[in-house]
Order: sequence, then C-alpha cells, then structure tokens
Amino acid sequence: MNKPKMATEKGVPSNSRILMLLGQLERMNGEAMVRDAETARQVTAKILHLIQTQEKSGKEVMSKGSSGMEVILASLENIRDVQTTLNILCILSELLTVGRGRRVGVFVSKGGTGILFQLLITASKELPPSEELMLQLHSLLAKVGPKDRKFGVKSRLSGALNITVNLMKQNLQNAKLLLPCLQVLRVYSTNSVNAISLGKNGVVELMFKIVAPYSKKNISLHKVALDALGALLKSRTNARRAVDGGHVPVLLALYLDWHRNDTRHRHMLIRKGLLICLRNITNIKLGRKAFIEADGIRILYNTSTECLPVRTLDPLVNTSSLIMRKCFPKNRLPVSTIKSAFHYQLPHIPAAGPVAQLYSQPPGGRTSHQHSSKPLKKVDDVVDESDDNDETEADTENDTENEEDEKYHRTVNDDIETDLNKLHPKKSAGRPFEELKVYERFFLELSEDFQGYNFESSKSASTTSSLSSFSSSSATRSARPIRVPTAQALSPKHTSLSSSQEDCNPTKGKHTETSPSFPNPAPPVSLPPLKLDTIHLTKDQDKKEVAHIASPDGQTTLSSLTTSPSQGQSIEQELAHVLESVSLEEERALNAEGEIRGVKQEESPVSATRHIQSPLLLGGIATRRVGGGGGSNWGSDCGSEGAEDEIGEGAVLEVPDTARLLPLHDPDLYVEMVKGTQSVPQYAEVAYPDYFGHVAPTLREPLLERVYGVQRSKIFQDIERLIHPNDILDKVVYDLNVPSCPVIEDDGESLKFNSQFESGNLRKAVQVRKYEYDLVLNSDINSNHYHQWFYFEVSGMRVGITYRFNIINCEKSNSQFNYGMQVLMYSVQEAISGRPCWIRTGTDICYYKNHFARSSIAAGGQKGKSYYTLTFSTSFSHKDDVCYFAYHYPYTYSTLKMHLSKLEALRTPQIYLRQDVLCETLGGNACPLLTITAMPESNSNDHICQFRNRPLIFLSARVHPGETNASWVMKGTLEFLMGTSSLAASLREAYIFKIVPMLNPDGVVNGNHRCSLSGEDLNRQWQNPNLELHPTIYHTKSLLQYLAHIQRAPLVFCDYHGHSRKKNVFMYGCSVKETVWQSNISATSSDLQEDLGYRALPKILSQIAPAFSMASCSFVVERSKESTARVVVWREIGVQRSYTMESTLCGCDQGKYKGLQIGTRELEEMGAQFCVAMLRLKRLTGLRNHQHFLDLESDLIGTQSKVVSSCSTTYVLEEDEPSFLEAIDYSAESNDDDAEPENEHSSEVLEHPEHLDQLSDSETNHRV
Repeated sequence: MNKPKMATEKGVPSNSRILMLLGQLERMNGEAMVRDAETARQVTAKILHLIQTQEKSGKEVMSKGSSGMEVILASLENIRDVQTTLNILCILSELLTVGRGRRVGVFVSKGGTGILFQLLITASKELPPSEELMLQLHSLLAKVGPKDRKFGVKSRLSGALNITVNLMKQNLQNAKLLLPCLQVLRVYSTNSVNAISLGKNGVVELMFKIVAPYSKKNISLHKVALDALGALLKSRTNARRAVDGGHVPVLLALYLDWHRNDTRHRHMLIRKGLLICLRNITNIKLGRKAFIEADGIRILYNTSTECLPVRTLDPLVNTSSLIMRKCFPKNRLPVSTIKSAFHYQLPHIPAAGPVAQLYSQPPGGRTSHQHSSKPLKKVDDVVDESDDNDETEADTENDTENEEDEKYHRTVNDDIETDLNKLHPKKSAGRPFEELKVYERFFLELSEDFQGYNFESSKSASTTSSLSSFSSSSATRSARPIRVPTAQALSPKHTSLSSSQEDCNPTKGKHTETSPSFPNPAPPVSLPPLKLDTIHLTKDQDKKEVAHIASPDGQTTLSSLTTSPSQGQSIEQELAHVLESVSLEEERALNAEGEIRGVKQEESPVSATRHIQSPLLLGGIATRRVGGGGGSNWGSDCGSEGAEDEIGEGAVLEVPDTARLLPLHDPDLYVEMVKGTQSVPQYAEVAYPDYFGHVAPTLREPLLERVYGVQRSKIFQDIERLIHPNDILDKVVYDLNVPSCPVIEDDGESLKFNSQFESGNLRKAVQVRKYEYDLVLNSDINSNHYHQWFYFEVSGMRVGITYRFNIINCEKSNSQFNYGMQVLMYSVQEAISGRPCWIRTGTDICYYKNHFARSSIAAGGQKGKSYYTLTFSTSFSHKDDVCYFAYHYPYTYSTLKMHLSKLEALRTPQIYLRQDVLCETLGGNACPLLTITAMPESNSNDHICQFRNRPLIFLSARVHPGETNASWVMKGTLEFLMGTSSLAASLREAYIFKIVPMLNPDGVVNGNHRCSLSGEDLNRQWQNPNLELHPTIYHTKSLLQYLAHIQRAPLVFCDYHGHSRKKNVFMYGCSVKETVWQSNISATSSDLQEDLGYRALPKILSQIAPAFSMASCSFVVERSKESTARVVVWREIGVQRSYTMESTLCGCDQGKYKGLQIGTRELEEMGAQFCVAMLRLKRLTGLRNHQHFLDLESDLIGTQSKVVSSCSTTYVLEEDEPSFLEAIDYSAESNDDDAEPENEHSSEVLEHPEHLDQLSDSETNHRV
C-alpha cells in the first residue's frame, strides 16, 4: 500500500497526526479492516475527534495535494461495522459542512454519492435497519444532493428512492428521522421523472399528512415538508393529484391559519412554502379552477393587503400577486376584432404570410368590405376557444437531468449566420441594367455640365428643382376640408350644421383617391362645403389676421376680426364662436374689442405672439371652438344639439409665434401640407402640437426613478376589479368602431379622447373608474398586431385630480418604461402661454403582463399568451385644457413636407439641392428623394470632374413609423447639411448625399407602428421587394443597384432607426470576422480577411457624439436580419459601411447625458454629429496610401484582437437593464423558478437579469 501523500500547503507539517491516522486507515483497507474492526473504530474515532476539535485537521484532509478523501471513501465502501461506518459518516459530515461547496464538489467528483446510495441499500436490508445509520446517511445525502447534477438519476437507478419513501411511511411520528428523509426527498423531487414516480407512490398525500393541520410543533419539519411538496407539485401529474384530493382548500386554510397566528412574522418561510405549493398547483387549468372555487383570490388579496405595511413580507406579497394574476380569469380585449379599425384594399394579396392569413379570415366589424356569396363562419380573432389551457406551462414531464446544460444552450444565440457563402458580400445586380437605366434621372448630378449656369447669379432653376413646387403639387392633390386649429378652444361647445347623425362624422371629406372601404360621403345639403384652399389669411398693419372666405356664390368675402352679423347667415354659420373664459387665469376677461390675450410668463421661451381668428366650420365639419364654463369639454360635436355660445364671433386669441424660434416650422404652411396628405381614415383635423410646433425645453429631464412596489400596487388595483366588480364603471367614452361618431357624448363626468388626426393612434377608451381609463391601441392597417405607438388627445380634465391611464394591449415582453422612460405630453394651454413643447410626464409608470387574453392568431400560433399593460398616472395644471399624449416626439409626414419646403429658403448659391419624387406610395403619398452637395466652383472641366466624382452617401429613415426619433435625427442631419458653417460647406464639397427621409409615409400618416399599408414590415422586404406592395423599398433598392452597376456604390449607407428597449445611440453593422467569432463555425484565415473600415464611423461617433455608445454596437450578421436594409446593401450592393443607426426612445446611461431622457435637441444634435463624423471619415478614406489608411484606422479603433476580444458587447446578448423583482409578473403563467427568486430578502433588482430580447428592436424578426 502506498502511504497517503503529504499535504503540500504551506504550514502543514509532513508528520501531521491526522495524516498519520489516515495512513493507518488506508493500510487497514480490505480484509484487514473486517478482521480488526475494533482498531478501525478507534482510528476513525480519533480522526473524527481531531476534525471536530482542530480546524486545521479538516484543511489538511481536503488540501489539494492530499488523498485523504479517497482514503475515507475507500474505507466507507469496505467497512462492515456499523459503528465504524457511523464514525466515517460523521467525519464526512464535519468535512462537508464547511468549505462553501468546494469540498462537496470534491466529494461528488470522487464518487461519494454512489457509495452513500450503495450503503443505504445495504443498510435497508437489515431488519430492523439501524435508525442512527439511516439518520446519518440521509443527513449526509441532503448536503451532497444539491451539488450533484446526477443525484436524481443515481437515486432512481440505485433504488434509494423507494427506500427513503418506505422509511418515511414507517416513521411519520419520528420527527428526528423524518426530517433528514424529507430533506433528501426535497432533492429527489427536483428531478421531474422522480417527482412523477414519487407521486405514483403516494408521496403527495403523505406530504399533506405531515403539513396539515396547523401546528407550531416541529417548525423545521413543516418547512422542509412544504419545500418537498412544492418541488413535487411542479409536476402537472402531481398537481392534478393534489386538486383531485381536495387539497387546494386545505392549503388556503393552512395559509390563512399561519397568517393569522404568525403575528410576529417569525415563520415567513412556512408561509412562503405554502404559497409556492399553491403557485405550482395553479400552473394547471384544473388547479386555477379549484383555486377560484375556493375563493383563493379574495383570501390572498386580503392577506397580502395586510402584509403590505411590513417590508420584510414582500416575498409573500409578490408570490401572492403572481398566483392571483395567474388565476385571474382571462378577459376579452374590449374590441370586436383585433384587426385594425381601418382597412385598405391591397392591389393584390400575397400568396403566403400574415397578410394572406389575415385576408383568409372572414371579415367582421368595420373591416368587412367584401361579401362572398357563400356565407362564412365568423372567426373570433380576439380570443381562442380556450385561451386558458395547459399547453403554455413551462413544466414538462421529460427527464431533464442536465438543467444547467439546458440553461446554457438556451442562452446561446442560434440566429447567427453560419453560412460563409452568405457572409461574404457578393455584388448582385439583381435586375438587368436596361431596366435600371430609368433611374438615371435621379442622378443628374453625375452628368450635369453646368454650361448654362451663371455662377454669379443667386440661384438657378435649371440645376435645382424647387422644393416648394413639390410641396405645392402635393398640397393641391386633394381638395378635402381640413379642421384647422386657428384658435385655442378650452371648452367644447359645438354647433352642428345638421341634426342628422351622419353629419357628425368628423372624418367626412373628399379624396381624389380613396380606398374601397371608404366611399366619398356627400356634403351636407344645407351648406356647400367650405374648402380650406378658399381661405387666405392675411395680416393688416396691426398684425391682425383677416380671413378672405369664398362665399357660396363665388364672391370673396372679407371677414375681419369684428365680423358683423349682417354679413350673411351662411357665413355666420360657418364661423366658430369664441366663448368666454379662455385666459389661463381664473379671472378671465375680454377687452373692449373682444380680444382674449393669453397670459405671458417670464420663463416662456416664446415671447412673440400672433393673433389667430376663431376656427371655421370647414366643409360641414363641426370644429372645436374656444369656450369655457362648467363641465363642458373638448371633443367631437357628435350628438351636439347646436349649443349657442355666449359671446360674439369676432374674438381673437394670442398664441405663440413659434416660427420665430423654429426656422423650419410654419403653421400656415403645415396646414397646406396636410391638405395634400392622403390617409385611409381621411383625416380632416390637425393636431395642435403639429400645428403650433415643438420648442425643445431648456430644462433637462432626468430618467424617472422607479418607486418601489409601484407595479405591485397597480396589479392589486387590477385585481380589485374582480373582487369589487360593482366599483367598475366599464363605460366606453371613445370608440373608432362606431364609424359615425367615435366620441361618445356623456354628462361631462368623463374625459374626452380623440386620435383622428395624422399619426394618431387610439382605438378605444373605456372609463373603468372615475379617474381611471383603459386604452386600446389600433393595430397597423392590414395587420392584427404591432401595438406600441400611441398619439391621442385628452380634454375635459379637472385640475388637481390624478388620472390613471392603462394602455392594455401592448405586446412586447418588456419596455424602457420600467427603467426611467416617461410618456410625452403637450398642453395647449401651456403652448398659448408661450411654452409650446412636449414634456416628459407621468408617475407610477410601469409595464407588466395583464389579464387580457391574446389570441393565437395574434401571437403567431402560440396559445395562452396575454397582452401587457403600460400604466401611468398624471394630473393636469389647467382647467379645460387640451392635452396630447404620445409614445415619443411625433413627427408627421406633413411635418416632413413642411420642413423640406422650408429647406429651400436655406439654400445658398453654393448649395446644390434637388428634390425628386422617388415614387408614389400605396396610399397615394409622394416619397421624396433629396440630393445635397456643393455646387462646383465653376464649369471648368476640373471642377465639373471633381463635382461628379464625389463619393456618395446614402441615408434613409423612418421605415418604421413608430420610431419617430429617427425623423428627428434626420432633421438634424438635413439642417446641418443645409447650414452655412465651414464644416457643412466642407462636407458638401466632399460628398454627394442621396437621402430618402421617410421610407414609409403611409405608415406614418395612418398611425402605424411598424408596417406600411401592405401590413408588412418594410425592413423585411429588401431581398425581394414587390413593386406594387413595397414601392418605396423597390425603388430605393433600385437606386442602389443602379449605382452598383455604374461602379458608384455608396461609401456609406445608413438607415436611421429607433430602439425601444435599449439606451443611448448605437450602430449595427456587418462583419464576417465578428460573426464567425460569435459562432462555432470553423473558418480559414482567408475567410476572415476583412478591412476594419466598417468600425471607423461608429468609433468616430463614439468620440464626438455624447449620446453615442460604442459598447452597444454590434457587427454580427443574423439569419433573421438577412432581408433588412443593412444586410442586403452590404451583401448585394457591396457597401462595406452599411449600418443601422439606432437611437434610444428613452435616454442615456453613459457620457454627457447619463441619467437623462433624450429629447429632440439631443436627437437633432446626433444627426448633426453624424455629419461631422462623415467629414472625419473623409480624411481617413481620402488618404492615397491604403496601408497608411489601415494603420491610421487601426490606431483609431485599437488593435484587432483587443477590440473584439475585450468588447463583450460586440454581439449584444441581453438588454442593458436588469429585471426588477416585480418582473416575476411578466411570466405569470411560467413555472420557471428564475421568474421568481426564492430568497427571502426582497430587493428591487434581480441578481441575474433575464434575457428577454437580445436582438435589435427595429430589426426584430416578428414571426406571426
């Protein structure tokens, strides 16, 4: 026999007594130990004594160089003497008690678990078995089990499972032996196969005998028994056994007893154990039904309410909340169909995909426009026949032994492209050059010779087409009436031109092109429609506006601000009356001339004012009007009986002249642009924020600090709806599915809502309590989901009251609203006072899973899904105000047209600016294409050659309508490019910019979040765009293909986007090398050869733009992104620097703006900084020595290996926010322990963040 190795740790003597005893024990192994049992007892007793009395002895045995553990296990395996066995078991127990799990790991690795199980089998064969031996064995197994990943399999295969169960059944009254048996059973049950086997063996019923009835005796025993029962009930089979055995009421009664008697909260672990048992039982439909029948929701609600004041009881409250929400009956979303309330008939239906599925469903509600001769059974797409099913449960009956391995594999992203052939960009013409020649007309700058151009003149119409011509043509495309906010109405008294119900439709008007589902309504018979383009506002010397109105007989009538009643009854009927009390002060007064002046405050950013005449009734559309008094509110005049105003028609209101601070904004021009905008709902109204404009506030807006427990408190209020149903009003106050009159008239006790204006999105509003409203967003047109963008108006509020708004049909699993983001609000009263701006607002903001069922039709075939709620509370500062709420700073298509028109005024003779209409969208809106560069210095050959050969930069934005921040970034880019600074001049001289500022005008106009009118995500159509369904993508890609054909592919392509679940601004690019490094594929060095130039631009931006974060950038190519602009332009056009630039909708967590919410000033700054970065990039790419360029760029971005290996965010696998403890409510139907931490000390933030969505938000592949 070899002597045991001496310990190698410093300070341990080689002649240590413990090592000598171990050596003696090793020599006795085998037959000698059986023959000399007494000596073995003595040696093991001495070893035990040394370990118990000397801490260093244990260290010597477990030291890395010692074979002590092998000697002890060998002795245990060979010994037959009970006392010696007990001594060795005690030695192991002492050794494994300390060491923080490392020693247990060594024990397991040496095969200790199997030896213990074998010893257990041997000991059970003796009749009766030694109680002390069984006690020690189970105590030791309880310590070892949690660290042995194969523990469950070993116990089942060895037969130890049944031995432990039989021992428990025989010793139910023996608490001393029962406790370690239960501890081992708890570990056995973590294996799902074991749990099923134990259930069949009657262990579930056995556990209920132990835990019931209520008793404070053997507290430890109860705690372990509940833990074991909770583990067993994770199995659906065992959960059914518990329900069938009538144990749900027993558990509730037990919990209530412990709650009432544990007044000092000393036994919280037992109470938590009971809740976990209930939580696992309610993972099945039968369990939820039994829980509700036992009045479980009321019991848990009442007990949780009593626990709320005690912070240490939060784990009980959180688990109770989870159970209640899981068992809360699934409610139907309060709509007749999840399809959009508006319909647009497509020229042809795709053969497959979500749109084809949508059209294959029988029509219903407002979406019905075609009737088949064969009657179809109407499909309920709001809820499934059985939403409350067992298929969604996370629990499985499979033998998943290696749970750690499974967790690892779940975190590995399998979306990374691994096909090297697809990773290497290959220029593909796609279309014959003969077809692409037609796009030559969009590149006149590449052939312009400027021979007829006078470089001394100020402007030349021959080289630049005026932006105003485009705007005017688009503005006159439609002669439909528009509701113009020419005065601030603070209370809604309306006049009705007709008492008939159909005349109150606020969307009434005419299109030159209309969708089949929206026929042109006839104008009112009583009065001819008054067209907006027949009104011309002029200003007299006193700066008072005078309206020249074309009368019905064709004569022009001058309507001054003091219109007399004798000017004609028809004109009087068409003029809105201005009521009293429009001042912001309570003491409102009119001057002698009937003018009402808004109060000015010193801090107002806008000091200039303009006098605005009261609004007109346009085309028979009753408009809002200034008014006051009582509970009268803003809104549609639906149901109005023609209330008379209390003052004459001629009043004037002072409103801010925001055009002085906003060089690209002109309210009158905006109205002209709206007239040419085509919308499916035929919007006839202008929203005040879009009309007045937005001046960025000077004060910075910090991220909102989340109040502890806010989500829990909101969920409890939701649960109260079920417990106290009589308190719920359930009153519909706004509904787009009532075509004739969306705004429901009432007695003035409710808020008024409206979203019938460009980019508006609110489908329905339901008053659930006096000051609480559930809001439903409209789906994208020709779609049944994508609910995120919202933009709506609220009026009729009371001052000092806190209102709660719940948007109840959100779809994403998490949101930045949980991490400091606030909604945006625009107050018209504040705008009149000189503060026309969107501000971040809202308190008690949170985002959580709700109880509204989401049908499998809307969830990509998955059943049992729920929607999510965004809830926020706010109060209003002004009585009879009109406020607008938005997801992000709105930027409409008409706003873009106005800005482009105003850009013409910024053009100097040195700027080459041309705007073309790239194409017309499905909805009939023009898609503008801009060309911006510097004019050549002269028409000499050298200057013309330099002009034509400038590198091209291709920019695009707003392919996703809900990402309005992309338009604000684009606005900053355009303003910089048209600026007079030397940097802007140098940039224009360096490049030719081709810009498509809005790729999805139709989606923007109609309030979509992600899709165009085709119902498809346009950023998923770049591989094979359809000319009819995706015209903007088809023609934009054709432009790039044409450039590739003539060897003028852009140096940089960048598509501006917004990201809803990450902070900062960052880029996604394309890199073969970084994609390969993030995958497991093998590649040769030649496969990985790649120019590092793709990293230069984002690196420059990280140095100069405070909002930009290089750490958030990713250059990995994913399979799900192969049809996005970024990947297609990189792969098919061959543009190495092809990017998606993502701007946060929330704020920043690094740099200058750390801790602040992002605003339009920062977004526009980002657009300008992008231009500056392009100028710096020019200095790099302009170097003739290519090797020198690489060296310089390598210096800029750091060494290749360092950058990639040290940058953990090269591929962003997780969101940049941890999940809150309350985030357990996100997965109310999950049986995943990760969804709820088991620790008893509550903290607001989980230790391990959940990987909710690791992909780009704007490029996420939505599978439907």
